[in-house]
Amino acid sequence: MLRNATLRQLKIFETVARRLSFSRAAEELYLTQPAVSTQVKQLEEHAGLPLFEQLGKKIYLTPAGNEMLHYSRAILEQFREADDAMARLKGISGGTLNVAVISAGDYFFPRLLAAFTKRNTDVRLNLAVHNREELLHQLTDNLTDLAVMVRPPRDMDTVNVSFAPHPYVIVAPPDHPLVGRRNVPLEALADEPFIVRERGSDTWNSMEEGFAGRLANLNIAMEITSTETIKQAVIAGMGLSFLSAHTISMELQVGKLAVLDIEGFPVMLNWFVVHRHNKRLPPVALAFKEFLIEEGAAQIEAITQIVATTGKPNT
Repeated sequence: MLRNATLRQLKIFETVARRLSFSRAAEELYLTQPAVSTQVKQLEEHAGLPLFEQLGKKIYLTPAGNEMLHYSRAILEQFREADDAMARLKGISGGTLNVAVISAGDYFFPRLLAAFTKRNTDVRLNLAVHNREELLHQLTDNLTDLAVMVRPPRDMDTVNVSFAPHPYVIVAPPDHPLVGRRNVPLEALADEPFIVRERGSDTWNSMEEGFAGRLANLNIAMEITSTETIKQAVIAGMGLSFLSAHTISMELQVGKLAVLDIEGFPVMLNWFVVHRHNKRLPPVALAFKEFLIEEGAAQIEAITQIVATTGKPNT
């Protein structure tokens, strides 16, 4: 009977249903895949119906799974609201800060959180790092209080506040012939191989904006889903790349990468803190939002040592 199901089983099932992958759900929940499979199987036994079916290598929700997902999310939301209510009664001290950040932010965001928690020592942290698609899921499904991203969603009722500049630059190995040249025209890059983030990623969308309709003229040699792998490929001399300056500060400081002085660059965007418009933020989330608005820009520059106007190290 479903009354014997546990909250843990519902949360694990919701994660598998959202990711449509037992392995990715296990990774998100910091569990082993067998542990995830066991909990889902027990929930299926309580329901008396299969919740997933496998076709080829992919899994899909069954009709019973779709119904279970609807009610699971409603139940989990009730618990989140109860948790928020208790947090509001506690105030900042003892509250849990639920925040999710786009992947480019993980190069500085933990230190931002550290600066905040030094002033609020009893705050518990729940940090998630996602690509854009997963971050939007976090907002849509009310799985986070705050999201930090570059492009707030246009089709969702959200409050979006910019709190820091976010420069994007073109990087090269330090021995590239264009390093050191001033105000290089964009046309000079036409024959250069580019190693870029995958289409649809936040970095790709920023690159489309930065090249202002001239992206088709680029020689895109590879699309890679990992910024770290892209950086290593550029260091190895395999090509140039378009990256967030906040992701390359360490490589710039030690001289493994160089920022090219390209006409019209850096592309200047902004970091935004985002939450659902009708979301009742707990005191700790409100306090962190104000911290980002008031101090985020200065904190990020101090952490990354990147000057926003140039995308280069602060020397």
